[in-house]
Amino acid sequence: MSNNYKTIWEKCLVFIQDNLNNISRFKTWFEPIKPLKLEGNILTIQVPSVFFYEWLEENYCELLKKAITKELGTQGGIEYSVIVDKSEYGSTPSIVNLPSANKPAIHNKPIDMPISQNQDIPNPFVIPGLKKLKINSQLIDTYSFDNFIEGDCNRLARSA
Repeated sequence: MSNNYKTIWEKCLVFIQDNLNNISRFKTWFEPIKPLKLEGNILTIQVPSVFFYEWLEENYCELLKKAITKELGTQGGIEYSVIVDKSEYGSTPSIVNLPSANKPAIHNKPIDMPISQNQDIPNPFVIPGLKKLKINSQLIDTYSFDNFIEGDCNRLARSA
């Protein structure tokens, strides 16, 4: 195992590109990342913004963890160095270091609804076992489109 952080990150990028199967996502989310240092088994990478950091943590955390584990072993980890936007006075951007959450990516599981061709889709607003209730809408019956008077202030509503 090489201690050169740039070589380790290049190997991680090869692994990520092989497992991503989408070159545009790879170019968007992984090419802008710059490796900064390797201390122990923690690789510090620089990302361009807080949004970038959050997107990686939500969508590619597992893939990054697998790449780091492959190169640095099970004790390997990532620390993000996030560039915070410049202030309005033109000073250089500040950098914040954030650890990786190492949490699994959040993905909704697909829902499989077995509906045959002959069945109608059930109404989600009907609750079986409850009586049909008539609820007073508290609307005034005389306010209807039949007796709506057009004026300058409501011409658009009347024409609609």
